[in-house]
Amino acid sequence: MDYNTPEEFLRQTRDIINIPNKYFIWIVWGILLLVTLGSSFYSIGPDEVGIIRRFGKYATTTSPGLHWKLPLNIDKLNKVKVTYIYKEEFGFRTMQPGVSTKYSHKGYLDESSMLTGDLNVLIVDWIVQYKIKDPVKLLFNIRDPRTTIRDISESVMRQVVGDYSVSEVLTTRRLEVDQSVQDKIQEILDSYESGIAILTVKLQDVNPPDQVKPSFNEVNEAKQEKEKMINQAWEQYNKLIPRAKGEAEKTIREAEGYALQRVNTAQGEADRFEATWNAYKTAKEVTRKRLYLETLSEVLPRASKIYILDPREKSILPLLQLEKKSE
Repeated sequence: MDYNTPEEFLRQTRDIINIPNKYFIWIVWGILLLVTLGSSFYSIGPDEVGIIRRFGKYATTTSPGLHWKLPLNIDKLNKVKVTYIYKEEFGFRTMQPGVSTKYSHKGYLDESSMLTGDLNVLIVDWIVQYKIKDPVKLLFNIRDPRTTIRDISESVMRQVVGDYSVSEVLTTRRLEVDQSVQDKIQEILDSYESGIAILTVKLQDVNPPDQVKPSFNEVNEAKQEKEKMINQAWEQYNKLIPRAKGEAEKTIREAEGYALQRVNTAQGEADRFEATWNAYKTAKEVTRKRLYLETLSEVLPRASKIYILDPREKSILPLLQLEKKSE
């Protein structure tokens, strides 16, 4: 059925549903009003903001809640999640997250194959987490944010891995690689004025290709054994050397103390001898008797037997008969 004018369409529709003309006009206006109201009110979720474009140009940003906009596509709405953390996976895909996470068995070697600085090949899996910090810039400056982030991440990861050796990427420099990749991705996105904030770049699995994995594992085991031996040697060193240094220091201190004691004793003896000599020069007889008595007081307590001699006796043998034999 062809309609040449809107009036003819309304007339034919009215005749089909058999409604009087005055009621039909009100019904049409009611339908138009409902359509207009339905396209004018909208709600924004708690983790979102609404970006209103009026005739394609940015008009305003609305917060969570119920809002109104101009109908009939004069105002167009884009909802952007600004608190949600997005995640991109490289080299693997998560099929079902949870306690027992299931991953896709499909290989993604085109993403994860990397060439290191020492010309070795590694299979690198990593994730990138980000969120939207400026939804206006996101909508007006980036056509496809997800594809942009994935392309930049792959390019930067290959560049950074190419600056390190295979052993560094596998072991000692992983955190450094993560931070370097994150900084470079953020720098590029900021130059695009993308409105995207990179939160985390994290290496997951880093492995050599399956063809060389057995040989690579043997090399790693040899390196680990070497490190183990070195650590054990340092352990013995740290255990014995401090002890030897302590004993040497103790011996030196004892020798210094002994030397100081001997010097002080000798100095005291010399001072005492000098004082005795001075006293002897002034009072010879008194000093001589004092020295004699002092010597006896020191010697007699240590003597086990004491013999008293008579100057008139010519021999000490008679005196020895005084000793009684124990029965």
